[in-house]
Amino acid sequence: MNDQTALMPRTGRDQQALLQTLEQLLSLDAVALKPALDHASGLLAEVLAAEKVDAFLYEPAIDSLVAAGTSPTPMGKRQIQLGLDRLPLSNGGRAVESFQTGRPYLNGRVDQDPMELAGVKHGLGVRSTMVVPLLVNGVRRGVVQVDSIQVAAFSEDDVLFLEAVAHWIGAVTHRAELVEQIRREAEQEARRQAAEELLTVLAHDLGNHLTPLLARVGLLRRRARREEQPRYLQDAEELARSLARLQRLITDLLDVGRLEAGLFTLALQPLDLVALAQESAAVLSTEGCPIIVDAPDELVITGDPDRLRQALENLLTNACKHSPPGATVEVRVSQEIREEQPWAMLSVRDSGAGIAPDLLPRLFQRFAPGPGSQGLGLGLYLVHEIATLHSGTLTVESAPGQGTTFCLVVPVTPPGAVGQA
Repeated sequence: MNDQTALMPRTGRDQQALLQTLEQLLSLDAVALKPALDHASGLLAEVLAAEKVDAFLYEPAIDSLVAAGTSPTPMGKRQIQLGLDRLPLSNGGRAVESFQTGRPYLNGRVDQDPMELAGVKHGLGVRSTMVVPLLVNGVRRGVVQVDSIQVAAFSEDDVLFLEAVAHWIGAVTHRAELVEQIRREAEQEARRQAAEELLTVLAHDLGNHLTPLLARVGLLRRRARREEQPRYLQDAEELARSLARLQRLITDLLDVGRLEAGLFTLALQPLDLVALAQESAAVLSTEGCPIIVDAPDELVITGDPDRLRQALENLLTNACKHSPPGATVEVRVSQEIREEQPWAMLSVRDSGAGIAPDLLPRLFQRFAPGPGSQGLGLGLYLVHEIATLHSGTLTVESAPGQGTTFCLVVPVTPPGAVGQA
């Protein structure tokens, strides 16, 4: 502890008043952080005969200590007007020093301290100050500071009292942040559920309208082919491809609802993963996005062909969407042995812009679209869930400017698949 004054500090503060203040602090409603800290700062200013009390918390985004609670005193209001409720670490000062070192600070002649901020000494007229570190859940997160215009206003006993109060402020801060986190998560979940319900209803309605459209386009294609009208046939086929993409989106929307309701099931049977990859590539390959398949002649596994096709088509559609025009998308099918068990590996690689590292952790969450995506963020979520239902995994390797590779790995025979073929 540092005391730079030779003058005797005030002693013999009313111990009963300090105890009553602690009791009042402990009885405060600690759900909302700022009102609780403002009230606590006001109580401390009164019992310590201080002109200002602050509870500063560090905000990494601006690398500053920010007053999360300030006493409603004239100096407290003056501090806000001068912008001293935000203390950049780069500016130094005794509050910053206490935060960085973790040591309490006491000074009864701040006006003679060359290390203190000019705004504190001259702008606010502070003569005495004490600062103690503020721990939140065991982590140093800020400081509690008490200021007075009187010389030698505080004693070392006051610092000990302030340290006890700082423990309570740390507990209040931790509790309030947990409550805020729970509230945010609840709001996000409520919005997500509302979105899912709305999209499921819309998907059903769109599906009802899409069925006759697909039938009509089929008639137009056959008529154009029969009457040898190549331009009409080309238009009809392009329209059919667009409707097929819309149909896949509707299927994804409905499957999200089935997953959340526990109704998304697998129909396991033997299937050739190589044939499935080649068929999907042939359907989705275009001049603007050619798809090549590197695979053995055959790789038979036990799985749900419709769901695995859905997963692969989502990966291929995603790869084509994020590849430069004319760039090739590569599909590789292989097998490897893990822990004496055969596993099938299906990878899709594009040469697009890649994915930023900060987006990777939430890439497989529903309604979490990737960079530059105009979609709903459902495709990769469904692929991940299909892999999981097959007792497999979906992983991604990507770096900005180096393309992206998704790897879907499933056991050749999933647990419990025997007898279900």
